[in-house]
Amino acid sequence: MSTTPTPYGTALRARIAAPGTTPLVGVYDMYSASVAAGHYDGMFVSGFGFAASYYGLPDIGFIAWPDMLAFVQRLRGAFPRHDLLVDIDDGYVDTEVACHVVDSLERAGASGVILEDQRRPRRCGHADGKQVLPLDEYLAKLETVLRTRRDLVVVARTDATEEDEILRRAECLAATDADAVLVDGVRSVEWIRRIRKVVGGKPLLFNQIAGGKSPRLSLSELTDLGVDVAIYSTPCLFAAHEAMDAALAELRRTDGRLPAVDPGSGVGVAASTRLLERNLARQRTAPEHAEA
Repeated sequence: MSTTPTPYGTALRARIAAPGTTPLVGVYDMYSASVAAGHYDGMFVSGFGFAASYYGLPDIGFIAWPDMLAFVQRLRGAFPRHDLLVDIDDGYVDTEVACHVVDSLERAGASGVILEDQRRPRRCGHADGKQVLPLDEYLAKLETVLRTRRDLVVVARTDATEEDEILRRAECLAATDADAVLVDGVRSVEWIRRIRKVVGGKPLLFNQIAGGKSPRLSLSELTDLGVDVAIYSTPCLFAAHEAMDAALAELRRTDGRLPAVDPGSGVGVAASTRLLERNLARQRTAPEHAEA
């Protein structure tokens, strides 16, 4: 007897509602996603990582939505059962474009999106110099996006930096039909508590990025603070940066002699091929997606 697959948004919504803090790990290309899939059930399509890997540029507004859509389509093809939360910045400026992107991503199999209230020129959420749209303007865009989505999870994000404005916006976002709220660049545990209080019963996201403005907290610590989802924007990207830099420095030091590969634990052509073959296996056994 066949069963109807759960829509992707519904599946992510159920994970968010479950006890504890749900981790979503940032991926920036298909290879990093292939590695992450062996460790976590949920992925965060990070704007920081995608801007770095696809354009070689900082996360300050260079991403074009067709490029992001194509990436999510490839991800969903390779990872049919993973949760995919997608950073869509400000919806690529215009409300009509934002709605088109949200509809396209939902059709492509995204589980959810994060829509921020920054004005252009935008910045990484943990960078200085952020500016936000007037609240009414952002809420109008958010409400239009919410009317456009069918099952897709929508996270309302504020990048406000003034203390009173952070709490005002968080409370207003929690009063909408958005599925969750994210205040990016939270600077302390005390501020997580304050935001949790004004958000009320609405699910709360927390973004951790190495070297960023927010404290480094474990999942159990975040659970105790009432955080429902932890997104990790850059662990794969920064680990790759460090490992590649070290490997190439060693290659230069050894006059171009490649290191020996331990067949049991090292990464060489065989291990890399095995990793990628798992993506083919997932596609062959994937259930047909149920439309919302």
